[in-house]
Amino acid sequence: MGVAAFWLGALGLTAVAHGLDTPVAPAPPSIAVGATTAATPEAAGVRPLPASPPVRLDVAAAGVHTDLVTLGLRPDGTVEVPPHAARAESRAGWYRYSPTPGERGPSVLLGHVDSAQDGPAVFFELGAVRPGHTAEVTRADGSRALFRVTRVATHRKDRFPTEEVYGDRPGGELRLITCGGAFDRAAGSYTENVVVDAVLIGVTPDA
Repeated sequence: MGVAAFWLGALGLTAVAHGLDTPVAPAPPSIAVGATTAATPEAAGVRPLPASPPVRLDVAAAGVHTDLVTLGLRPDGTVEVPPHAARAESRAGWYRYSPTPGERGPSVLLGHVDSAQDGPAVFFELGAVRPGHTAEVTRADGSRALFRVTRVATHRKDRFPTEEVYGDRPGGELRLITCGGAFDRAAGSYTENVVVDAVLIGVTPDA
């Protein structure tokens, strides 16, 4: 599991570092560069769920209400990313080689922050999320997995904590990832990634 998690983490880093960047600099997310806010995860006593692909994500604190696409691997081995679109049509995506939301381990959802052509995208306000906020994922089996945010952090793309983000966990966890921090005009990309960590605290209907 450790080797697999590291391998998937390396792939995820490639996707996040390159696939979610934008060619010019619209406003970045509101979280400060290098900032971290954290809370102690609650011992909710919620058992991990059986596998069921996610179909929708709702994060009220970030104004996120999006259907989800499924992301795999490109022929070159990098992770697919959702297509660019204006915020109303922009979608986040679930990386299908991570656990489904609610299963044991970290389920990874990625989304664009913005683009030069279309402006703000689905995760534009992700940096506004703070510990204690909640995220709800609707799954294909009809259940809704509720997660409580435990940490929001920015990481330099050249120092991305692969094992920390993708490594195995005993319970159901969620990772929401987008670009953030300062915009490097010379490189044509953001210098940071915003990563939201959350833990499973409930399921509706009861599974």
